[in-house]
Amino acid sequence: MKKGFLIDMDGVIYGNDTLIPGADKFIKTLQKEDIPFLFMTNNSQRTPLDAVNKVARMGIKIKEENVYTSAMATAYFLSFMNPNGTAYVLGEGGLITSLHQHGYTLVNQNPDFVVVGEGRNFTLEMVNNAVDMILSGAKLIATNLDPSPMKKGWSNLGIKAIVAMIEEATGKKAFSVGKPSPVMMRSARKYLGLEARETIIIGDTMDTDILGGVQLGYTTILTLSGVSKAEELNNYAFKPDMIINSVAELDLKKALELQ
Repeated sequence: MKKGFLIDMDGVIYGNDTLIPGADKFIKTLQKEDIPFLFMTNNSQRTPLDAVNKVARMGIKIKEENVYTSAMATAYFLSFMNPNGTAYVLGEGGLITSLHQHGYTLVNQNPDFVVVGEGRNFTLEMVNNAVDMILSGAKLIATNLDPSPMKKGWSNLGIKAIVAMIEEATGKKAFSVGKPSPVMMRSARKYLGLEARETIIIGDTMDTDILGGVQLGYTTILTLSGVSKAEELNNYAFKPDMIINSVAELDLKKALELQ
C-alpha cells in the first residue's frame, strides 16, 4: 500500500526563518524514495511560490505542487458552496490569488462572503465594512483560527483575534476552513491523491495537526521541535501514533508501517 505525508511547515521544517537541523535531509529522502508529500500550512498570506522560495533559501528544493495552504482550501471550499461567487477579503497575496483561481470576484459591496486571512494592512474602516456586510447577510469565513503568539513586537496578529472582533460586533460565528478543520485536512489529502489510511501527518501542534489527523483517521506523528511540548501531552484525551524530537530522527520505515 502506498503512503504519503502531509507535513506542517513552521515548527517542523523551520522555526521562523531558521531550518530545523535535519529537515532538509528528510525531504531529500522522501524525494529520493519517490514518497508523495505535501507541505500543508495554515498561513493564507503566502502563495505556494512564496513557500517554495522560502524553503529554497534553506536548501530545500520543492515545487509549487508540493505546497497546500489554507487559502487554497478556502477557495476550493467556497467554489463548491457558491460557484463563481463574490467575496470581500481581509487578507493578502495568497488568499486573493487562490480566490481568483477558483472563479471568485473580489468586491467592495454586497459580497456573498467576508473572508478573513493573514495580513498586515487591515484598517478599522475595512473591519467596519466587513461588519456591515455580515449584518446585511454575507457569510463570515476564516481561513484559519490560529491564535496570536502573544509576544512583544509581533506585527502580525493571529486571525483568531481579528475574527473574534468581527464575531463580537455581528453576533455571527465564523466558519474556519484551515487546520484542524476536516475541510482542509480532507482536501489536502485528496490533492495529494491519497486515501485516509494512506495518509501520515507530521505536525508540531496537538490542537491543529494532530487533532485534525486523529479525527480523520490519519496516522499522526508529533514532532517536539515546535509548539507542543512533552510535558503538555497528558492534557489531551487523544494522542499521536508516534512522537519524535524532530524529523531528523524519524525512522521512515517505521513510520510507513504504522497503522
